[in-house]
Amino acid sequence: MQSAVSSNTSPTAAASAAAVSTAAPGPAVSASAASCAADSSSRAAALDPGGSPADRDRIGDLSSLHDLTIRLVRTTSLDSALRETLRAGATLLGAPRGMVALAPGTDPGSEPSDSPERATERTIGLGLGRADLGQIETVPRFSATYARVLDAEDAEEAEGDRGRPGGPDAGHGHPDGPDTGPADETGGAPAADGASRPHNPGHGPDHETDHETGHGTGHERGRGSGQGPGRAAGPGEAGAEPVPGPGAGLAHPALVCPDIAADPDLSPRHREVAARLGYAATYGVPLTTGSGTRLGAAVWFFDEPGEPTVRRRELLDSYLRHATEHCARLGERARTRADMVTLREELLPSALPRVPGVSLAVRHRTGPRGGGDWYDALPLPDRAVGLAVGGVTGSGPAAVAAMGRLRASLRAYAVMEGEDPVAVLSDLELLLRLTEPSCSATALFAYAEPASRKVLLAGAGHCAPLIVGPRRIEPVETAVSAPLGMLACWEAPSAEVVLREGETLLCYTDGLLHRTGHSMDRAFARLRSAAASAPRTAREDPDALVDHVLRTVLPGPLAELPDHPEDVVLLAARF
Repeated sequence: MQSAVSSNTSPTAAASAAAVSTAAPGPAVSASAASCAADSSSRAAALDPGGSPADRDRIGDLSSLHDLTIRLVRTTSLDSALRETLRAGATLLGAPRGMVALAPGTDPGSEPSDSPERATERTIGLGLGRADLGQIETVPRFSATYARVLDAEDAEEAEGDRGRPGGPDAGHGHPDGPDTGPADETGGAPAADGASRPHNPGHGPDHETDHETGHGTGHERGRGSGQGPGRAAGPGEAGAEPVPGPGAGLAHPALVCPDIAADPDLSPRHREVAARLGYAATYGVPLTTGSGTRLGAAVWFFDEPGEPTVRRRELLDSYLRHATEHCARLGERARTRADMVTLREELLPSALPRVPGVSLAVRHRTGPRGGGDWYDALPLPDRAVGLAVGGVTGSGPAAVAAMGRLRASLRAYAVMEGEDPVAVLSDLELLLRLTEPSCSATALFAYAEPASRKVLLAGAGHCAPLIVGPRRIEPVETAVSAPLGMLACWEAPSAEVVLREGETLLCYTDGLLHRTGHSMDRAFARLRSAAASAPRTAREDPDALVDHVLRTVLPGPLAELPDHPEDVVLLAARF
């Protein structure tokens, strides 16, 4: 690795140049990083042409941090933020590859585990494929850098819970025996004053001495940077005494493995995987916010032995102070959305009923905050079936809660008087006006008799359903009516339609039309055209039909808009 840096060159620029020369797996990342550093250096020189080289370097460093932070805050998901954090860390440290291991329970949808042996961390790689990450995950936990960082965080939390002093400064011993103290890079014993003999492999991530701090790059094998853990301790073992090192006092203390091949304390499997993947040193840090929220661990991999200088560590630490907070916010937002989706799904039917003479299918997509669109299909007396779709105005927990109450009430009214859809919606409107005075909703209820294929329906401000058959594609002519809760007294006539054998009644919410970005008339024409273009096999299968309609009405990016506020419901009943 090209790592020699002149005193007039910003470490960030040198890191970027090193990344460009070595990061074959990620050329786009390294090129952008080098460009960023070069721009920063030129801006620094322009801002202070008469300043000292150290001042210009400092200005360049701050400019680079600003650029990298701007790129970070533009990310809108936890995954993209973590990948950007890896790219920025690679730029600041001069590492071509890296990975993030999310702590169990951090990733939305994952379950926390109270046992490291049972914990399963999701990993994200930079310049590492899934197969590479899989090999790294086969390294025993006591040796793997990411696992040692995570387990050290667990140990610190456990000690804090028991009220005993402890923290990431504590060294950790090998599971097979106590840690007798750090050894030097060549495997020799430590000196009497506790410092090891300097390590000088001749090449690695950095070899220059940091003139600002007076620290060289030689460091004790496997010892943490400043406050970082040394080796992961086995259960019940006492850690070694903390030894101050380069970067002491950093908010994100590092675990450094400067020479994996020469470290006898590491697992043979660790050395085997490192040799196979072509990395010789690692630099790992915990991803923890200032308030103590733990996200996981980040590790960067170097092609040759060595470790970053204090200056580069400080730059990374400054960046991580902001990156961890940003990632924590995105993670919390993702978990909130996941919880909202789970709650919403629990309020909707877990499965569609099986009713003789009719085949049912539904597709449902939720907006980011959880909207109020809903659907239902329920068996009714006399072998009839009730179909309902609707939507509560607004989004978020209040809309989801109101949707659940309305759906439950409609089911009760449908069982008692389902053969009269107007009465069902009238009772629902009265309930809404009395119990949800600040809420309005649209609804469509259809009472269908599969034996005769007769459908009686009524709508309240809702989109008219579409009849899809071999010989006709047309909407059901329903009377125009106001949404529920909008008028002092709601009333609208019902409509009756007799379907032919093999025809499908397609009910949907207006979110399907709104997501197209067109006017309602153009969007409905698009929906009708999509239904007309369905192949014969799709028209004979309601599941295939709703999939075809969704793909056609919302093609490509329109179908995968996670932040679109509109819900989409598409309910098909084939007679």
